[in-house]
Amino acid sequence: LEISSLSENDILVLRLDLTDRASHEAATNSVLKHFGKIDVLVNNGGRSQRSLFVDTNLDVYNAIIELNYLGTISLTKYVLNHMIQRKKGKIVTVSSVMGIMGAPLATGYCASKHALQGFFNSLRTELTDYPEISIIQICPGPVQSQIIQNVFTENLAKSLENSGDQSHKMPTDRCARLTLVSVANDVKEAWISDHPYLAVCYLWQYAPTWAWWLMNRMGKRRIQNFKSGIDADASYSR
Repeated sequence: LEISSLSENDILVLRLDLTDRASHEAATNSVLKHFGKIDVLVNNGGRSQRSLFVDTNLDVYNAIIELNYLGTISLTKYVLNHMIQRKKGKIVTVSSVMGIMGAPLATGYCASKHALQGFFNSLRTELTDYPEISIIQICPGPVQSQIIQNVFTENLAKSLENSGDQSHKMPTDRCARLTLVSVANDVKEAWISDHPYLAVCYLWQYAPTWAWWLMNRMGKRRIQNFKSGIDADASYSR
């Protein structure tokens, strides 16, 4: 459909809090009442992290898991019930390259994305009787967005002081286009990233010993940049 052909009935916007899991069933029912079906669910809610584990309060880790992991699978559960009844649908989850590798300053974020990877890889094996329900995981690297301005830090009340330059990151429209291509082609897992992040993903997958060695070297500079007030991601782009 072209945007110009859409009517008011073709658009429904609902405010949703992923951490308010008690509201997810009602939200799903509101969508079904309006449209009659759900063809695609895109799980794209979450927050990143910039803090060292030794400096970080444990309630930050609880908040990350509540939002990035439990909120996502809660909403998925209600939508999946509908898709199973229809025997058709796509569940798309925006994970991260951090769901494949580990990196300093993001221990909680990496953990939540690893959890999503494990959950949806396992869920896919439970849906073999429903071949027309696709489980698709999108793993972007650094993308130009406001995610850095809203990251978790060492405590829940503190925001990041310096979000840094984002010019080295993938443009948002390119990431969105590659995501749509992946969804249209039912790609089970898509790594959407520029180098060197993409190269590190392959190392982590196929040569983990080399990946650990490289990440130790890159990670040291990442931490130094962070402590100096420089965008931590910039250490991987130079």
